[in-house]
Amino acid sequence: MDASFSNKKKILNDPVYGFISFPSEIFFDLVEHRYFQRLRRIKQLGLTHLVYPGALHTRFHHALGCLHLMQLAMSVLRSKGHDITAEEEEGVCLAILLHDIGHGPFSHALESSIVSGTSHEALSDLFIDRLNGYCGGRLELAREIFRDRYPKRFLHKMVAGQLDMDRLDYLKRDSFYTGVSEGVISADRIIQMLNIAEDELVVDAKGIYSIEKFIVARRLMYWQVYLHKTVLGAEQLLIRILLRARELTSGGAELFSTPALAFFLRHRAQKVDFHEQAGWLDTFAALDDFDVLTSIKVWEDHKDPILSGLSQRLIGRRLLRTLILDEAPAAEQIERLRQHWARRTGTALAEAHWFVFGGKISNKAYDDSLEPILILYRDGRLIPLTEASEHINLGQISKPLTKYYLCYPKELD
Repeated sequence: MDASFSNKKKILNDPVYGFISFPSEIFFDLVEHRYFQRLRRIKQLGLTHLVYPGALHTRFHHALGCLHLMQLAMSVLRSKGHDITAEEEEGVCLAILLHDIGHGPFSHALESSIVSGTSHEALSDLFIDRLNGYCGGRLELAREIFRDRYPKRFLHKMVAGQLDMDRLDYLKRDSFYTGVSEGVISADRIIQMLNIAEDELVVDAKGIYSIEKFIVARRLMYWQVYLHKTVLGAEQLLIRILLRARELTSGGAELFSTPALAFFLRHRAQKVDFHEQAGWLDTFAALDDFDVLTSIKVWEDHKDPILSGLSQRLIGRRLLRTLILDEAPAAEQIERLRQHWARRTGTALAEAHWFVFGGKISNKAYDDSLEPILILYRDGRLIPLTEASEHINLGQISKPLTKYYLCYPKELD
């Protein structure tokens, strides 16, 4: 760790929460590390800015916001008499700061295309392990909490649970930057209502209305922002661009790309590779939104008409028509659209699937099959949220809502 800085307890000004402070010097050192600075170059909401122009905030913003909320939560739980040591507080704050450090560019679009053999959570775990060496072992406790191996399991649930600091921040932050008021939640109020009972993170009964609003807000944000039809269509377009680039690369075609992106176009990354192959994690750490967008801008002029056509659509925001349907589109409808596209463009019917395709999406705002959010009453009873709620049908909301989509060029209208 670099000891050249005399003052590492910095204060940052966040547009959502105001001033955010670093609890100790190790937080400054981690934020200054190139692994963490990379998060400045990864947008939190991928291509959502194509619909909501203000959605240009980054994973860097989000991680710092989560740290702020975790500090507030620790203060609240301590004030209620719960025994949380200084080491445990530092460990859980470090875990939440680093929880998304393994995210790749455009988040889930990358996981569906060129780095499909592992999850961002698994990569975050590897980065934490690597940074632990950099910090001289100071992240041991944070790593155990992140992996859910620490005896006080409520600490892990504050990092990765159904009412964690991650969700509290991204709902509030994404609502702020998109301007979608349906996602506004009272994170401060929710945190004030947190408690611990039987080693479970629970909510005091008087906070149940805030939790109900949190669940409803999450559901609305999924349909209005995260799974917005135009956002979905843009993301699917990006996935197909990367898949086509990988296909061409595998076939020996010359394809411009930045070194980090070129590496993952050539290699099909699996989880074991990041464990066993020297340098893979550092190569991934060199990959961000800029690599992908720079390459796609060049691919606009590639001789392959599919790659260039897809790339021109994304860069010029000539996106595919995306329909959200209650039932899966008929195979005959998709085939008819593909035939129409093939005739219109003079391309082979076998290649039309790059531009005409369907799929399904699912929204589950609250998963009652996982460990539930528990409501703590004054008499000590712990009641699952779905049973305690009297004002909205959380049992219905907890069921996954599946819809289908159909994408095709707008010219076919």
